[in-house]
Amino acid sequence: MTIDLRSDTVTKPTEGMLQAIMNAQTGDDVYKEDPTVNELERRVADFLGMDEALFFPTGSMANQAAIKLHTQPGEQLICDKWAHVYNYEGGGVSFNSGVSCKLVDGDRGMITAQQVRESINPPDFYHSPLTSLVCLENTTNKGGGACYDLAEIEKIKEVCDTHKLGFHLDGARLMNALVATGEDPKRYGKMFDTVTLCFSKGLGTPLGTVLAGTSELMKNAIRVRKILGGGMRQVGFMAAAGLFALDNNVDRLAEDHKKALNIADVLSHAPYVSKVERTETNIVIFYLAEGVNEEKFMTDLENQQIRISNMGQGKLRVVTHLDYTNTMHDKFLSVLKNYA
Repeated sequence: MTIDLRSDTVTKPTEGMLQAIMNAQTGDDVYKEDPTVNELERRVADFLGMDEALFFPTGSMANQAAIKLHTQPGEQLICDKWAHVYNYEGGGVSFNSGVSCKLVDGDRGMITAQQVRESINPPDFYHSPLTSLVCLENTTNKGGGACYDLAEIEKIKEVCDTHKLGFHLDGARLMNALVATGEDPKRYGKMFDTVTLCFSKGLGTPLGTVLAGTSELMKNAIRVRKILGGGMRQVGFMAAAGLFALDNNVDRLAEDHKKALNIADVLSHAPYVSKVERTETNIVIFYLAEGVNEEKFMTDLENQQIRISNMGQGKLRVVTHLDYTNTMHDKFLSVLKNYA
């Protein structure tokens, strides 16, 4: 029995999801004739209270498309130094859009309105890039699944409106934030110009992210998706998995959060751990104590058929998910408690 806690992307479709995939009605989505894709896009747009939505194969492509819709080459976006769009999308910001990133030293991947205000380049100072976009991530990946305070997002929105900046949310794990906080998703739709929602993370689908936004921005989204190579044909099979996930896999995210808290509690009392980041959702970030060999620790877990992620700079990550069973959980906690 392998316990794979590297990411919530390692899950396999459940039997119910497989049946939904097999029974899906499909058409050619490049012609916008796939009824299941169209339904998923409608559901997500309604869920967020946004004008339109478009299905993408990956979260990175959806984020990159959003950045392209908001910016022109030579401009600059503002994001946290740990942001996914900067760290984990292959330099796509510069490659696809010709845009640079103004990195902010936030708290666990979250930035404040004041930091955004201070990061805006003077628009009449032609020596520096023109600031045109602010990107947030909720929950934060490298920040350990941290959830933004909606009041702070509202303040950032005010800064964006004042300075006529676009406002994009990388909501790869937005569902985790919504389940953890009980917030109304439509509040996000009111604040952001564009939002990505990923289905292959905690929601357990094989692939798929939906980009939602205002009509003004989204009118060009399908063109940008085509340029990026994201036009798909009978992709209703995967959209059916997304619809199944919306109906069956959202509320259960609370189970993942509870298990993550259990793991964080055990690690916080372990003598071989120096620090555990605050755990709010399904991601646990921790650091080994001085003198504990990181490579040996990872190997020892592998020998127990347990896999976690090493994110570099001493940062180790555990991510709970729907394939992480109660039996696996009991074994993992026992290994952590008895590790010498």
